[in-house]
Order: sequence, then structure tokens, then C-alpha cells
Amino acid sequence: MAEAQAQPDEQVDRVGQETPETPETTGTAVTAAEAATDAAVEAATDAAATDAADGDAADGDDKPIKQRKNRLYPAVSDELAAVMKSDWADTELHGLAPLPQAAYAAARRAALSERFPGERIVVPAGNLRTRSNDTEYPFRAATEYAYLTGDQTQDAVLVLEPRKGGGHAATAYLLPRSNRENGEFWLDGQGELWVGRRHSLTEAEQMLGMPCRDVRKAAETLREAAGPVRVVRGHDAGVEAALSDKVTAERDAELTEFLSALRAVKDEFEIAELQRACDSTARGFEDVVKVLDKAEATSERYIEGTFFLRARVEGNDVGYGSICAAGPHATTLHWVRNDGPVRSGDLLLLDAGVETHHLYTADVTRTLPISGSFSPVQRKVYDAVYESQQAGIDAVKPGAAFRDFHEASQRVLAEKLVEWGLLEGPVDRVLELALQRRWTLHGTGHMLGMDVHDCAHARTEAYVDATLEPGMVLTVEPGLYFQADDLSVPEEYRGIGVRIEDDILVTDDGNRNLSDALPRRSDEVEAWMAGLRG
Repeated sequence: MAEAQAQPDEQVDRVGQETPETPETTGTAVTAAEAATDAAVEAATDAAATDAADGDAADGDDKPIKQRKNRLYPAVSDELAAVMKSDWADTELHGLAPLPQAAYAAARRAALSERFPGERIVVPAGNLRTRSNDTEYPFRAATEYAYLTGDQTQDAVLVLEPRKGGGHAATAYLLPRSNRENGEFWLDGQGELWVGRRHSLTEAEQMLGMPCRDVRKAAETLREAAGPVRVVRGHDAGVEAALSDKVTAERDAELTEFLSALRAVKDEFEIAELQRACDSTARGFEDVVKVLDKAEATSERYIEGTFFLRARVEGNDVGYGSICAAGPHATTLHWVRNDGPVRSGDLLLLDAGVETHHLYTADVTRTLPISGSFSPVQRKVYDAVYESQQAGIDAVKPGAAFRDFHEASQRVLAEKLVEWGLLEGPVDRVLELALQRRWTLHGTGHMLGMDVHDCAHARTEAYVDATLEPGMVLTVEPGLYFQADDLSVPEEYRGIGVRIEDDILVTDDGNRNLSDALPRRSDEVEAWMAGLRG
């Protein structure tokens, strides 16, 4: 991710009230109050950003909160400041239950501790990213941080401190409640009255099951750290700056590789989350089928919006940009513009997934006849892809090589292309030279979890060269894509793209299709669509 930049001087009055000038955090999770001070605004370099986050909370609270340039109110009177400080109820929450994944997160931290004994481990959650001027993208915590804590708050940092007797002590550095004494809670753009209440550190300790400290102290603590340190890079430039003289790229890469591989085998909480994601995704696909007539009257955007509604109602978000590819757009693997027409007689390739509230995503694809019925050539291509996918799913089982399902699927597609006269056999030669890739293009699947392409940074021997184990979840998603301008195939094929994708859990005795609530066979798809349309 790109390093976050300070906000410009002039900001927009979004709700007809004074909007404070608040720079985006670029260092180690500065508080909203500190971010609005003159010192933070001037923090244009990594070093300055780190200084703004170095734990001088008391000093920061004494500094005035800088207002935006074109403010409607010229100043805050002493009388108003006094009024705003007083007569607020105590809203501290007591007796909070641990997060449902807290015990699982603790076990993951234990595995991390065992892998890197005697080393300090630093895992940031990340910072807000600017969309435009003073508006930010919705925050999504770094996968590594959320996986190890269950927490999803911005600017947070997990630190594992090595103990002298072995093991590590885990501490979550978080933003505390916004300050009511200095006016941060109502003057600052990230204060409570602007963006909502944060949990207190005491509340967070109950939920996360570990000590929680003020993140404004984190950079100072990290700069004073002695001994070997590793940090997950790419999420918080200020954290990395505080550790710049203590870490190496090679050692940090080893940390990221380990955390990526650690996620390969899912625990029972994760499997339940992925099942929930798939179930919600299936309902989202049903929603789409019910409104295809409205999509025909508008565009692919109607499909995208319909699925997004389901994702936001039942989950956190979509797990990735929805691919709502109608007609020849289905031959573009990641068509996310979704601005084309939806026409009866064409196919719709819908590749979408709901991300749950705990950040696990489904990744499902169905290719649907917009009219409700496949044409003969569409059915021919679809059935070939279905047969290929079934061969791939059948190859998913404990003890099998990860590559087995890919090779099984590709063999079926190669056989079909030879049978149709599009490639010259024998099939073994086609596969050896990978000639089928002109129309199959991509690999047949990938790991799935908190990231749609989960475990992506794992070492090759822990991923594509690995052996499947119970608890692994992967997609099986073969496809055939005949481009509209492909002169090597008969005209009737051109503009047809078909992909079928399901999320497969490796079990003790084989596999389970987590997304089997959606039909796959062509005749089942037609009957399902007819039933939904009434």
C-alpha cells in the first residue's frame, strides 16, 4: 500500500458544520487529536510522522487542535470549550465477552512465538487511506493483524515481546477513547462525535484477551527495543520508520512468509466463517437472478449494486471487486468496470464473494444465461467447463499434491479443445506445451481465507508444491474464454466466456463444497433460474 499523506489545508464542510483539519496518519497510529495539531500537519516525512506518534500524549493534549482554513466559526470560545467538557455520562462498558475468535487468535500468536523465539515481532493494522481530499476509503485492517488479534481498528499495532524465560508477551497498542478535555472528541475529524465511539483500552483488553496500551506510546517503545526485531511491512510507514535501524528486508520477508503459510490450514472458527460467507454469497447470486430484467434495462452496474447490498447487509463488504461480466466482457478475466449492457441471449459471468464481519471471504463464480436458457453452443462450452471443474474437485483430497486438481481440470479442457478441432493432439503434447492456455488463460484455483488469494506470500514449497491437508480451503475455477476478435476459432464461439468456481474444504476423507447451495450443471442452472423468476 502507498504511504498515507497529510490532508490539504482546505477541507469540505460535509454536513453544514465546521470540519476540523485533520491530516491522515502516516506514522505509528497517532491519535486523532495529535493528528490535528500543527506538529502533525507539518509531518511531511517519515521521520516527522514518527515523531508525531512517539507517545508524547500529554504534550499533544495541551496543543490546540488546528482548524481548517475556510472554517465557518473563527474560533472556539473559552466558554464553549467549558460547556463541551461538562455533563457527559460515564459510558464505560463492563463485563464484555471475549471476541468469538479470541482463543483461536491466541493459539495463532503462540505458533508465531514458537517460530521466532527471542525476537520482537511487530504487526501493524494499517492506517486510513485517502480517497480524495479529506475523504478516506473504508478502513480494512491488515490481514496479518486481524488474524492474530481479532481486532479491526485503524492505526493499531500488535507487539510480541520476547520473555526471558521463553515465549512472548503480546500487547495490542490501540487508540484510546478520544479526549474530552482538549476537545478532540468534537473538534477532530476522527473524534467520537464525527466517526463514532472507540473502545477504551480496558474494554479492548476484555475483548481481545491481552493487555492493551495507548498506541501513542508505541513508536517510543519500538525505538528503544533491543535485540532482533521483525515487522510486517507495507501497512504503516511510521512503524517501519521507528524500526528502520533494527530490521532487514530479508528477515521481515521471512515473517510475512511464515504468517502467510500459517493461514493455510483453517481452524473450526475459520471454516464456519467461510461457510457463512458462501451461504451469504449464494443468496446474493439469487438476488441477482431475480433482477436480471432490471439489469437489462440499465447495465452491469445494477448487478454489481444488487450483490453489494447483500454483502453489506449480511457481512462487512464484498471480499474483492465484483466481476459482473455480460456478453463478450465474460472473456475478460477481471472485468470490474461493470459498465456494459446486459442483453438477453448473452451469458453473464458473475464472480463475487461476501466478506463476513470477521473478514473471511467467499469466491464463487457462476456463468448464467441471461434469458434463462443456454443456446446450443453456450451449453457445449459450459458443459465442458463443468466437466473440467468436476474433475478438479474430485482430485481435492488429503495427501494429494496441491497441483493435482489443476492438472485434472486442464486435462479435460485440453481434451475438449482437441475434440472440437481447435488444437491438434495428442492431448499430452498440448498439456506439455500448455497450448490450451490460449483459451483457459489462468490457473485453476488458489487458497482462500481472509484474503481472496490467501497465503499468497507463502514459500512455494508451502503452497503450490505442498500436499493438501484437512482444513485447507481452495477454489476450483476452470474456464474457457473465446475472445470476440479470436480468428482461430469458428465465429459461433467468439465472445463466449465461461467460468465455474466453488470453494472447496479439504476434509479427513475427501472434500466438502462450501458453495454447493448454488447449482452447477447446466440443466440445474436453468431450472434454478426459472424457479427464482417465478
